[in-house]
Amino acid sequence: MTEQQKKSWKPGKRDLVFLGVIAAVVLVLVLGTTDRKTIAVPSDDTHRSVTAKAACMACHDSAGVHPQPATHTKMDRCFLCHTQPEGWAGAPK
Repeated sequence: MTEQQKKSWKPGKRDLVFLGVIAAVVLVLVLGTTDRKTIAVPSDDTHRSVTAKAACMACHDSAGVHPQPATHTKMDRCFLCHTQPEGWAGAPK
């Protein structure tokens, strides 16, 4: 065996940066795949008949009975995130 073959591999700065980038990508992918934690819609007569955002906003607008928090998304489809109540009148997800 020659002297060059006996030398063991030692990671350089570029190797460590590459491994760091790979670790960061894996971490982002793992943390990004967690389930969302949203509030289920109550299973009562009022919520079972709601099929449009306008009906939701009648109560959940900023001036409504139970307003959304300021951090809530401004999405137009409430049931994209919130689970439908049992016996919901709208189309299935």
